[in-house]
Amino acid sequence: MRQLGIVDPELGAILDREAARQELTLELIASESFVPPAIMEVQGSLLTNKYAEGYPGQRYHGGCQFIDALESLAIGRAMALFGAEHANVQPHSGVNANLAVYQAVLQPGDTILAMDLKHGGHLSHGSKASLTGRVYRGVHYGVRPDTERVDLDQVRALAREHRPRLLVTGASAYPRILDYPAFREIADEVGALLLTDMAHIAGLVAAGVLPSPVPHCHFVTSTTTKTLRGARGGFILCREEFAPAVDKAIFPGTQGGPILQNVAAKALTFKLAGTESFARYARNTVANAAALARNLTDRGYRIVSGGTDNHLLLVDLRPKGLTGDVAERALESVDIMVNKNLIPFDPEKPTVTSGIRIGLGALTTRGFGEKDMPVLGELLDRALQGRGDEKVLKDVKGQVLDLCLAHPLYCRFGEGDGLLD
Repeated sequence: MRQLGIVDPELGAILDREAARQELTLELIASESFVPPAIMEVQGSLLTNKYAEGYPGQRYHGGCQFIDALESLAIGRAMALFGAEHANVQPHSGVNANLAVYQAVLQPGDTILAMDLKHGGHLSHGSKASLTGRVYRGVHYGVRPDTERVDLDQVRALAREHRPRLLVTGASAYPRILDYPAFREIADEVGALLLTDMAHIAGLVAAGVLPSPVPHCHFVTSTTTKTLRGARGGFILCREEFAPAVDKAIFPGTQGGPILQNVAAKALTFKLAGTESFARYARNTVANAAALARNLTDRGYRIVSGGTDNHLLLVDLRPKGLTGDVAERALESVDIMVNKNLIPFDPEKPTVTSGIRIGLGALTTRGFGEKDMPVLGELLDRALQGRGDEKVLKDVKGQVLDLCLAHPLYCRFGEGDGLLD
């Protein structure tokens, strides 16, 4: 940031403050993590100077021989990492990846059957609040009231009733393993195509910690962030028969030229995700999430579905007389970052919520382990229970600072932290 501080001191100061915030807070937002410096180096590289509409060997601009090489590298690594027949690495985001699949195989007004946003789904899965719910007809399934796990009987019944063209699985706030073979069976029964959006769990899939949707799906979409812990952007995996339609749906269908520095950083992301150190991080993330879920349960909090199989957990705050918005603000006041989140069958509105969503990917990247989860659980509980007591909050905030200093962020990358060792 040396040049930035000279050229634009105001902007440089903002970035410096954000760097300090990341270093000195406990990040528990499930969609966030920390990338290694090499990812930031590539994303800030001279590739930002180049434009390259099209695909390797079929560009609309000259001077693309090295661009073709880096995109081909990213494509090959994505296919190898996930065992896919085809990959498109140009989507600017996970939402763009979903939009491209829809454009590739749907017509306006076609039916999408996907998980309800209120039960852990995503806006881009046909929600009326999203463009996808206005262009396409969104029908939504949810979880069972007794188990808070996907109700496959409901999925099957809705599929038979509405005959969707596309059945979507995957979620932004669902802590359990999804039954991809069962979804494929339902899709085949009604003549639907199957898409899994694995944006949240892609890193856990890459590491073999969670089962892969790729063998069972026609399409798999994802981001390269979150548990994949890499570049900003998205990607699409699909069967070879759909490759031409998917590629055309990205360009020229929904995007112009790719963001080349991000494509290059995706190539690095896929390389790092194939290492043993990454697999260790993924295993530790899941272990940490389970340990924290147990600790909070012991402290009287209700964990949605009774626990977690992945990196995140949903905490029902009603037994403690709290709402999600109150909890989010209380924890942020002591430098612990979470997000308020709807829980299944939530009586509160989305701006209030009855729960919070907690993810362990970022803290695991910083070197936190299972031994740290009882301490973290205690700090969460003390901050929430003592939210009106300035003495308690000051003490908790001091302990948070001590934890952050004991687990420094970028100054220890590459020194046994599991990222580059």
